[in-house]
Amino acid sequence: MALPQVTLCAVSCINVAATVRAMDHSLAQIDVAAARLFTDVPLSPPHPDIEVVLIPRIASSAAYSDFLLNRLVEHVDTSHCLIIQWDGHVIDANRWRSEFLDHDYIGASWPQFADGHDVGNGGFSLRSRRLMQLCRDPAFKQHHPEDVAIGRINRDWLEDQGMSFAPRGLADLFSAERAGDVGRSFGYHGAWLMPQAIGIPDFWALYPELDDRGTIRHDFAAILKQIGRGRGGLPRAARLIRDQMFWHC
Repeated sequence: MALPQVTLCAVSCINVAATVRAMDHSLAQIDVAAARLFTDVPLSPPHPDIEVVLIPRIASSAAYSDFLLNRLVEHVDTSHCLIIQWDGHVIDANRWRSEFLDHDYIGASWPQFADGHDVGNGGFSLRSRRLMQLCRDPAFKQHHPEDVAIGRINRDWLEDQGMSFAPRGLADLFSAERAGDVGRSFGYHGAWLMPQAIGIPDFWALYPELDDRGTIRHDFAAILKQIGRGRGGLPRAARLIRDQMFWHC
């Protein structure tokens, strides 16, 4: 799927190897104008189209939000930017819809909100460069996490500036997270969805590469239930339990 209007971006200073895998998964499905990995880790990704941009270490999720809101736009020359993380990427390019590009922001919907400000998750999101520029406007209220800053706190102001947020139904076709269906969506975000999205063997091959396995703690129960199934399930489950008991990163 050729997407010349899109720059693929990932920002990560932990689980970098898994982030590279996520970029590989995405680039196997889509052909973008540029693919940029922002990290403090010098590396040479196996995929020739991934450009590594070295940055100072991002040591907190709040610093990640600040980078996305205030610095990432400097590296995007296309009309849109597709942001992915180690636990979310393109699943099936055949599910791409041209309507995605009609909007300035689209990410998986938030089912916990019923006020219409429910789009959405930034971990796998498509946002326009003009929206990214507005996030640096003095009138934009800076907040962590950055997707809440865009999708809720500043949404009314952004819409007043002419920005368009995708409707919830379209957002669920774009990405699955707490809502949506990985069997129907273009992409997804969430470690608990990975065994289903990429398969248990691929997830289990990725898992040892995580340098911070504590990042799955929030989703531990859902992941444990899935990787415990089938042949080899018991040793996988035992390993997962042991790691979470003794991981102190």
